Amino acid sequence: MSRLRERQEWKFFGALYRSAPALAISWWALLVLRGLMPVLFAISMGLLIGAVNDEASLTGPLIFVGVVFVGFQVLTPMHQVVSSNLGNRCATWMNDRLMDACVKPAGMAHLERPALINDLTMARDFDLGITGPPLSISMDFIASGLVELVAGIAAAALLAGFAWWAPIVLILGWGSTHWLLKESAVWRDRNTEEVRTAQRHADYAYRLAVDAPSAKEIRLFGLAGWVVERFRDRRHRLYELQWQATRLRERSVITSLVIVSAANAIVFWRLAESTLDGDISLAAVVIYLQAAIGASAIAFGGLSWALDGSAAPAAAVVRLEAAMAPIGALKIGTVSAEDKPGSDIVFDNVSFTYEAGTLPVLDGFNLTIPAGTSLAIVGQNGAGKTTLAKLLCRLYDPDDNGGAIRIDGQNLVDIDVDSWRQRVAAVFQDFIRYERSLRHNVAPNGADEADIIAALADAGAADLADLETILAKGYPNGTELSGGQWQRVALARALCGVRQGAGLVLLDEPTAQLDVRGESEIFERVLATTDHCTTILVSHRFSTVRLADQICVLEEGRVVELGNHDELIAHGGRYKTMFELQASRFVEVDEEGEEVVYDTLS
Repeated sequence: MSRLRERQEWKFFGALYRSAPALAISWWALLVLRGLMPVLFAISMGLLIGAVNDEASLTGPLIFVGVVFVGFQVLTPMHQVVSSNLGNRCATWMNDRLMDACVKPAGMAHLERPALINDLTMARDFDLGITGPPLSISMDFIASGLVELVAGIAAAALLAGFAWWAPIVLILGWGSTHWLLKESAVWRDRNTEEVRTAQRHADYAYRLAVDAPSAKEIRLFGLAGWVVERFRDRRHRLYELQWQATRLRERSVITSLVIVSAANAIVFWRLAESTLDGDISLAAVVIYLQAAIGASAIAFGGLSWALDGSAAPAAAVVRLEAAMAPIGALKIGTVSAEDKPGSDIVFDNVSFTYEAGTLPVLDGFNLTIPAGTSLAIVGQNGAGKTTLAKLLCRLYDPDDNGGAIRIDGQNLVDIDVDSWRQRVAAVFQDFIRYERSLRHNVAPNGADEADIIAALADAGAADLADLETILAKGYPNGTELSGGQWQRVALARALCGVRQGAGLVLLDEPTAQLDVRGESEIFERVLATTDHCTTILVSHRFSTVRLADQICVLEEGRVVELGNHDELIAHGGRYKTMFELQASRFVEVDEEGEEVVYDTLS
């Protein structure tokens, strides 16, 4: 039973029941009734022929035939409607469960774990028609396959009235095809890791071709042919894998034919003997012959492809639900974050690894940030800058090696996560562009209008648009912003959070799409607005970095230099080298029309 419960088909049928119990019971009931119709038809025809042969009354047999005939006509369309509705309900249930599994964990490790990516992709896209028919359509294919199975078993069981061993022989004979053809890979799981990876790569190429954000570069760089070829290549590989998983091997087919032929020969031979000997009536002969023929419905058929394609996403959702919660969980803290940070933020021998078995991003990291000051963090890509921001937002917890992030001496993991996040205002490089009004983009959870307007002004976006304007062109009177305008909106989002009580401001490459002058101007405004807060800036632009009270240079997860701009230049180390490499030259025209060349970083 434990092995049975682990099968994806079991999880799928469990999902059907949990999504809509009454509808699932109706679906199974109609399925069984449809499966019994061929047996009932065989019985009704046997009784009718027997009545004609015996010159008995035909009223009862004809009524029986009529009822069965009506059942054939009515049950199938009824079942199709129920299948479609149940498929829709189950798809909704699976999507709801997936959303809960993704958003409920307090952290985000579960969304960045490579081992979960294929399951996540399958569970997310299963009902879009990309990996197979939507569940509302697949349910009818699944129902038809199961109806045949029930019909075959019922027909074989009917033969017990002729001989107790007959149903056993036919069930074993026709049932052997499931095992033999499964061994030939017909029922091999088509959603193997390799198949899912090929599917993901094909979908990626497809989205490059059809989604608007990639349209500019594909056309500019002449990549249309490459995208189509990549999609064709990945899709061809996917079909190859699926064909390998469904091809028939000649030996298994021949073996199946031999076994099935032998089983049927035994039963039909005995039926013929009994008929010739007069041991059974004409009515019984008609019934048993139809039953023996109907038992062939047990044979391996087309059920597997539809069931595999629907059961695999259901199993993926169940796996993700179980896996994501512990991976994305954070340690539960109860201390209030009110008025924090008030004295300092201390990284005390902090180490952090994204996944066991990989190299640590931070290794024995130590740093003290006095409250109310500004700190700029610089370093090469992969040095751990964004990781520090994620840890401070408590999107992850540090490794449990004795190190800790301390806020006013309090271990951050002991502070209530919701309370702490209310004290943090952050702008990440990949900030979200909500298809909502400007008002809700600045204050997603709501804020006083005066605070929103002031935050927009502080971010240099006072005249950007009306607060009720939807920031997407797909809406009535909606508008689209440039990259630089969106970055100002994202900064206003953080500055509005400061006005609502945040004490820590995290800026992770917040102005990458602004020019150097624009970034420097914005950061000066931010520092003026957040002079009572602790501000941490991650940036590659030294014209902005130099404005911070302290500058931290990261390298391989460790602090290699710390000081203000002048101190680090005088030190002549890594910071000075990076500063001089990045030195930018600009040309302007003065009042007399002369070109003036100056270095913004000097």
